[in-house]
Amino acid sequence: MEWMNQAALSAQKSDAVFFYVFGLSVVFLLFITALMIYFVVRYSRKRHPVAEQIEGHVGLEIVWTTVPLLLFLSIFYYGWTNYEYMRQAPRDAMVIQVTARQWSWSFEYPNGKKTKVLFAPIGKPMKVEVRSADVVHGFFIPSFRLKIDAVPSRTNTTWFQATKLGSYDIQCTVICGVDHSLMLSKVIVVPEDEFKAWYFGGEDAPEPGKNLRAAEAHPGLKDMPLGLAVLTAKGCLACHSVDGKPKVGPTLKALYGREQQILVAGAYKNITVDDAYLRRSITNPMDQVVRGYPPAMPPTPLSGQELDEVVRYIKGL
Repeated sequence: MEWMNQAALSAQKSDAVFFYVFGLSVVFLLFITALMIYFVVRYSRKRHPVAEQIEGHVGLEIVWTTVPLLLFLSIFYYGWTNYEYMRQAPRDAMVIQVTARQWSWSFEYPNGKKTKVLFAPIGKPMKVEVRSADVVHGFFIPSFRLKIDAVPSRTNTTWFQATKLGSYDIQCTVICGVDHSLMLSKVIVVPEDEFKAWYFGGEDAPEPGKNLRAAEAHPGLKDMPLGLAVLTAKGCLACHSVDGKPKVGPTLKALYGREQQILVAGAYKNITVDDAYLRRSITNPMDQVVRGYPPAMPPTPLSGQELDEVVRYIKGL
């Protein structure tokens, strides 16, 4: 389960705070329960049929005031230092611009590359600057114990350092509209050399996790059709289904050859879905928005080969 997985340094620190507070709570639960049972038995009406006046005890009152105060201060200190740690990213951290919109995530890297899933090298710090293009969203990576709000007209920052290879869920924790539950993406953690090959390579460079570490980044990815593998790696299936089920965007099932009504230059027109339409919709989605669906899809950077495979796969559906 995602919440049980510790895939980043932030997860280890957050879990340490949680178990510290949880441990204190269990100890005091047992201590207070034991005292309660003792007092119920020791001072029962059967043993003391006549009530006695109990006077105050200054020493005891000091103890039961001071001890909880110190414990609460320790909890505050532990939590605050962890919060400060997550706010202060290392100077060598790569800065990623995260944009939330109804109902998708997009990520922009310092070299201008944009993706719909977040690629990260293992063992290297990554700073995320999170903002919203419309309403309030919540950027949450359960396996990293990382949560920060995406607020319009404001940038919130945090950072992480992944410690395990693999693919980890990104979720929205704020109810941001009717398709809030579909606002999903992935963090794909890959070896540093694969990340550099993709980051410094051209548009045709292989995506991290797609080739050498496909099985680790996406279990079962190597057994998928190439077009479906690209759609999965790019996060497209968070908004589009391949089985006819309704989602944020139109389903891809039986899409090819279907008549669609799209908005072009402020006016609706009827078109038939063909190769050219699919390519334009993927590379420049805001140019022709399908009627009845929100203009939420960001441009999806694909190599020429990837685009060919996606179009071929959609045609086969």
